[in-house]
Amino acid sequence: MLNASIHPLSRVRYLGVTIDCRLTMTDHVTAVCRTGYFWLRQLRSVAHSLTSEAAESLVHAFISCRLDYCNVLLYGITDGQLQRLQSVQNAAARLVTGTRRTDYITPVLQSLHWLPVRQRVTFMLATLVHKCLNGRALGYLADDVRLAGRGRPGSRSADDAGHPSHDDVTGRQSI
Repeated sequence: MLNASIHPLSRVRYLGVTIDCRLTMTDHVTAVCRTGYFWLRQLRSVAHSLTSEAAESLVHAFISCRLDYCNVLLYGITDGQLQRLQSVQNAAARLVTGTRRTDYITPVLQSLHWLPVRQRVTFMLATLVHKCLNGRALGYLADDVRLAGRGRPGSRSADDAGHPSHDDVTGRQSI
């Protein structure tokens, strides 16, 4: 055991999330997109025989759940990575509604009451922080989230309000 060597991995998969050594989430986004497009191809072959409600339920079961799973980890990823996920959601919306690829997608997403991926991630993060601050989250999460302190006027904590710190509402490791 004393002579054993440890080799670092460039990526690990834990609880269905692939994390790379640079925390870019590229491998995870690739896996989500691959799985999403796979299920869209499967559903497209039977979509003509489904009602709109049934198609939407299947899209939620096979695609939306994957877009939402651990998506708080996607906060702060590049616009390019978010756009790849948004393309999956757009294709799912087109499948459900029968919208053509050349039609604008924003009204379609609004008619389905689906938030775009960036807003979904932000909403889930805000929900998680709200639960932590109000004692409705698991203890190990709530222990790391607290509001930034409001110091007396002229103090460092009052002057730095609005600037990220390790004590703001996103948690100790927000930097």
